[in-house]
Amino acid sequence: MLKFYKSVNGKICQIDSLESGCWVNVIAPDETELEYLKNVLNIDEMFLNSALDEEESSRTEISDDGQQTLVIVDAPYAERQSENTLLYFTMPLGVVIAKDFVLTISLKENTVIKELEDSRVKNLNTQYKTQFLFIMLYRIAIRFLQYLKQIDKIESLLEAQLKSSMKNKELLQLLELEKSLVYFSTSLKSNQATIEKIMRGRVLKLYEDDEDILSDVLIEIRQAIEMASIYSGIVTSTMNSYASIISNNLNIAMKFLTSITILLAIPTLISSFYGMNVPLPMGNKSYGLIVLVIISVISTLGSYLILKKKDLL
Repeated sequence: MLKFYKSVNGKICQIDSLESGCWVNVIAPDETELEYLKNVLNIDEMFLNSALDEEESSRTEISDDGQQTLVIVDAPYAERQSENTLLYFTMPLGVVIAKDFVLTISLKENTVIKELEDSRVKNLNTQYKTQFLFIMLYRIAIRFLQYLKQIDKIESLLEAQLKSSMKNKELLQLLELEKSLVYFSTSLKSNQATIEKIMRGRVLKLYEDDEDILSDVLIEIRQAIEMASIYSGIVTSTMNSYASIISNNLNIAMKFLTSITILLAIPTLISSFYGMNVPLPMGNKSYGLIVLVIISVISTLGSYLILKKKDLL
C-alpha cells in the first residue's frame, strides 16, 4: 500500500501523486510498488531491504551520494491473539529523508502512522522533514509508555486470577508478557542509541526546535526503559512465586496421598496374611475375624496419630 500526504492548512491531507514537501507512506509494498520506489523515487534499494527486514535493528545510514538519509527505529505493536490475550512486540519502521519528500516504510500498519494520517498530532508539517521525523519518534516513545502501562494492568489482572485459581493459562500469559517486556527493553535501548547519534548532528542538520523535541524523546525513552525494567522484574518475580506455590501445593498433595496409602496398606497387609492357605493363629476361631478387625483399627489409628504428629496429614 502506497499513499501520499501533505500538510494543508495545518492538517494532513491525502494527495494523488508525489509533490514537493509531501509524505510518502508505504506499508507492506508489493513488487510493483517497490519498483516505483526504486525507479521513480530513486530510493536506495538497500534502504528498502533494511526497512522491510523484521530482524533489522535501529540505526541510521546515509546514501553514497549523500542525498538520502535512512533512520530505522523499532515501533511497538499490539495484536489480539484471542478474546482475552494481547500480544506485544516490536518491528522496524524505516524513515527516508530525501531532498523533496519524507518516506516511511514498514511491513505492518501501526498506531503511530495511523495517528499521523488522521491529523491527530498537532504542529505536524510534512515540509519540515526532520521535524516530521522527530515528532514521529516522540509519538513512538509515547506509544511504548502506553503499551507498558497496559502490560502492567494485564499483569495485575492475571495475578488476581492466579490467587483464586492457579491455571497454566494465566502462567502462559505471564510468560508472553515477560517476552514482550524483553522485546520492548531491547528495542528501546536500541532506539535510544540511534537518537543520541542523531543529536550529535552528524546524521541530520538540527535546529533549535529539533533539539528540544529530541530531548523530550530521550526523556520519554529513558522513562520507558526504566518502566520496562521494573515491570519485567515484577512479572518474573510473580511467575517464580506462583511456580513455587504450585510446586509446594503439589508436594502437599503427594504427601497427603502417600500418607493415605500407608494407612490403607496396614489393614490390607494384615488381612492378606489370612487370605493365604497356611495355618495362622486364630485362623479357625469364630472370633478371629473380630480380633483381626480390632487389630487393624488399632494399627491404623496408631499410624494415623504418628503421621499427624509428624505433620504428614
